[in-house]
Amino acid sequence: MAVEVYLIFNGNCREAVSFYEKVFDTDKAEIMTFGDSPQNPNYQLPEEAKDLVMHTRLSIFGSTVMFSDTFPSSPFTIGNNVTLAVVSSDEDKMRKAFEALKDGGKVTMELQETFWSKCYGSLTDKFGIEWQFSHEENK
Repeated sequence: MAVEVYLIFNGNCREAVSFYEKVFDTDKAEIMTFGDSPQNPNYQLPEEAKDLVMHTRLSIFGSTVMFSDTFPSSPFTIGNNVTLAVVSSDEDKMRKAFEALKDGGKVTMELQETFWSKCYGSLTDKFGIEWQFSHEENK
């Protein structure tokens, strides 16, 4: 079993996923839109929903992260209650991703040695998602 994170966006999910594909050098995500889903003849799908992302996923440092846009007229709150923790033994790859996420974001703590990690840092990216990076040796 795994714990997977699901991030909800307010109409800019496709842009966010494209950004994360580049930052983490992942395979291109397969995107399912609300318009791709089977349509209910008793409910007309709003035109503004058809191209919004209903579901997609990326593998980031071996973990699955899922993404979606919120459905039009549904309440949306920026995910300040979600923090993604990247724990890796590949310090160079971590540093590269951290630097890329800084673009348009706000650094809380630059990557540095701490008492629990030889390389730790945190930031909020340009989409309001909070990230923590921590180097951990393979055991």
